[in-house]
Amino acid sequence: MINIVLFGKPGAGKGTQADFLKHKYNLVHLSTGDIFRFNIKNDTELGRLAKTFMDKGDLVPDEVTIKMLQSEVDKNPQAAGFLFDGFPRTIAQAEALDKFLEGKNQEITATVALEANDEILVQRLLERGKTSGRPDDQDEEKIRNRYQEYNEKTAPLMDYYKAQHKFYAVDGIGAIDEVTERLSLVLDTFQ
Repeated sequence: MINIVLFGKPGAGKGTQADFLKHKYNLVHLSTGDIFRFNIKNDTELGRLAKTFMDKGDLVPDEVTIKMLQSEVDKNPQAAGFLFDGFPRTIAQAEALDKFLEGKNQEITATVALEANDEILVQRLLERGKTSGRPDDQDEEKIRNRYQEYNEKTAPLMDYYKAQHKFYAVDGIGAIDEVTERLSLVLDTFQ
């Protein structure tokens, strides 16, 4: 079983690459954004709880996010592995994920960061914003704020996983198939 954490700033290509990785390595793709939307849309108990925080503009507490993620892992007992996208975002979440997986005799195999220059990513998102309908992709100030939040909260996870010898950086700039090939070179070593 391989369990992969996919990192990258907004616009780095995580969604595009996650779609490829889940098929190639037969992984269950767990996107926290998708999980939140599903739980809220289906009015689950966890979805209602998350919505109370989101409606106030607050971040959903780790314990709620982790419970949602655990529920998704538990729904897939026959999985060959998981691709975590958008989680963990903090060291506390990473520690909780490690503890949860350890209880299932599993662990994170590798964390892979799609790295790219902020200026290139800003242009990507502004371009995507023309068709995505997402307001946070149409405002350069909001985009840069998202990058600052990523640097402050998510980037320290790199050191956490480096200390475990599980961190790999991959150049996220180039044609989609070129980036896919770079990712495959890393992940194929775990097959």
